[in-house]
Amino acid sequence: MDPRQNPPSPDSWWKNGIVYQIYPRSFQDSDGDGIGDLRGIRQRLDYLVALGVDAVWISPIYPSPMADFGYDISDYCGIDARFGTLADFDELVRGAHARGLKVILDFVPNHTSDQHPWFMQSRSSRQDPKRDWYIWRDPAPDGGPPNNWLSNFGGPAWTLDAATGQYYLHSFLREQPDLDWRNPDVRAAMYEALRFWLRRGVDGFRIDVLYHLVKDALFRDNPANPAFVPGGDPSHSLLPLYTADLPEVQDIVREMRAVVDAFSDAQGERVLIGELYLPLARLMAYYGLDSNGVLQGVQLPFNFQLIGAQWQADVIRRLVHDYEAALPPGAAPNWVLGNHDKPRIASRVGPLRARLAAMLLLTLRGTPTLYYGDEIGMTDVPIPPDEVQDPFEKNEPGKGLGRDPQRTPMQWSTGAHAGFSQGRPWLRLADDWATHNIELQQADAASMLALYRRLIALRRAEPALHAGAWEPVDAGADVVAYARTFVQRRLVVLLNFAEAPRDIDGSVFGAKADVLASTRPERAGLQGGLLTLQALEGVVLACANE
Repeated sequence: MDPRQNPPSPDSWWKNGIVYQIYPRSFQDSDGDGIGDLRGIRQRLDYLVALGVDAVWISPIYPSPMADFGYDISDYCGIDARFGTLADFDELVRGAHARGLKVILDFVPNHTSDQHPWFMQSRSSRQDPKRDWYIWRDPAPDGGPPNNWLSNFGGPAWTLDAATGQYYLHSFLREQPDLDWRNPDVRAAMYEALRFWLRRGVDGFRIDVLYHLVKDALFRDNPANPAFVPGGDPSHSLLPLYTADLPEVQDIVREMRAVVDAFSDAQGERVLIGELYLPLARLMAYYGLDSNGVLQGVQLPFNFQLIGAQWQADVIRRLVHDYEAALPPGAAPNWVLGNHDKPRIASRVGPLRARLAAMLLLTLRGTPTLYYGDEIGMTDVPIPPDEVQDPFEKNEPGKGLGRDPQRTPMQWSTGAHAGFSQGRPWLRLADDWATHNIELQQADAASMLALYRRLIALRRAEPALHAGAWEPVDAGADVVAYARTFVQRRLVVLLNFAEAPRDIDGSVFGAKADVLASTRPERAGLQGGLLTLQALEGVVLACANE
């Protein structure tokens, strides 16, 4: 992306580019069954090129009973028939690469489906060679579960297998038994699955719940969480001291990195992105900085801080500063506003603040990940109880934990079913799809989509934004401000979090500055060296690098 680099470095696509997450069930259906598929994604590649993103991350498309919509895998080296075939996948990769797009797959290593042949063998007998590919334990003295570990989807993390008289561990659904990553045969098999897709041209992987891979060898009880509030997510009632982020995970991360590095070349590095909901200090460990100053971990440990943060200037300012300060030398930062597991940004903060969030995401230093539909301001869709699909909501109803609302079909057009499918969609559309869709927003210069396209185009054109340094700027309590610099080019980003105008003195941005972008389409220029930010407005200014 950097016009000063010729040719670009092999890591520039993931360091300087933009990742776009596709939830395949909901992106585009090509055959009328109401479920998105690989051919549907291929049909929409030109839209992604026009948007300006650099890589697509596709949530799981492997064969699966769909107990957790693809995160329960029964074959790591295939494509579920609902999504298409391996030939369809190969066509998708070729089509993406021909358009300059990289392809990142979701990889789910913590657990398989209970219908995976490995687990079916494992549960067949205590003597089966694959018995120790999963985590089995004898019952407690009272016949109950071996310890107090909890499933992330509610209830105990253990299920008794009556036929063999032992419990197996499942950190999520009982249909998702955990693999034993202490077993070298498991590791070898999973690394070979990675190689299968790398040989087919995949450019990297997003690693699901990476920090969960190793559990305490002594199976000690997790301690109570003193901050737990009754009525909340019951899995948070215990601190995951013995079930997550154990030191041994780092060895596995280094091994995974070595697998993908073997496929990197001058045309591009292969990338690992880790799903890690961890405190900042622990998150940084997954970059894998060794004693020689070499980063051997995942290149992008997902930074989810913006998802859970209060949308206030002082909170965001401190969050960005602390993250930048914590990064190991040479580490690449990244930012995320939403994903398939969390409420959409437009629902969390409202439409005007979502525009501000778009500018924040696309002007901070590091790799942004954009969730499908956020570029048109899609919101969470209430799902009636009789239409709920998500097993989390079914297990813990009425607690606001369900993920269906943020997984609804993409709103493409004013046509039938929003242009998503010729048949009834697997999940209901938003009520406003007929007036809130890509077709209409493409023709509206003031739309959210137009804003995203302007910001992405600016980011691609400006090395200061996609490859430059970051430094905080003081522009007042209600304004998050920072500079992005590259050689002699200096840009200043000003984000007004207040619901009232704020005057910004010229000392913040220098004697001369031009407005390159605004979250408000009616933005005027500077008046006499003074800039007045409208309520909830963000701007990008170009000024002299002093």
